[in-house]
Amino acid sequence: MLITESNITFKQMRIYAYHGVNPQERLTGAYFYIDLTISVDFQKALESDNLKDTINYAELYHCIKEEMAIPSQLLEHAAGRIAKRLFDNFPTIKNIKLTLTKENPPMGADIQHTGVEISANR
Repeated sequence: MLITESNITFKQMRIYAYHGVNPQERLTGAYFYIDLTISVDFQKALESDNLKDTINYAELYHCIKEEMAIPSQLLEHAAGRIAKRLFDNFPTIKNIKLTLTKENPPMGADIQHTGVEISANR
């Protein structure tokens, strides 16, 4: 069997963090959600059942959580930092698609989430 595409995904990862343009947002914080799809060849893992042949999900999460702990004014900045960190820490990642949204943003709108989405290639 030849796998033509393989991805690891995280859906609706929820992290409390302190991002925002307004000082109050960086003081009180809010919930943020991350959807992540990374393209990585894990053909070997399909056969070996060995963690060394893929990417450890816990390590991915740890990197994301650490980057989210660094306050940014802009979600664009936080998303870019996360993507760069994942490329730096996991050389087998080919592509990243990341969505970062903020729950109930303070902008006077009846909106559940607002955010950014990036797609990046190595």
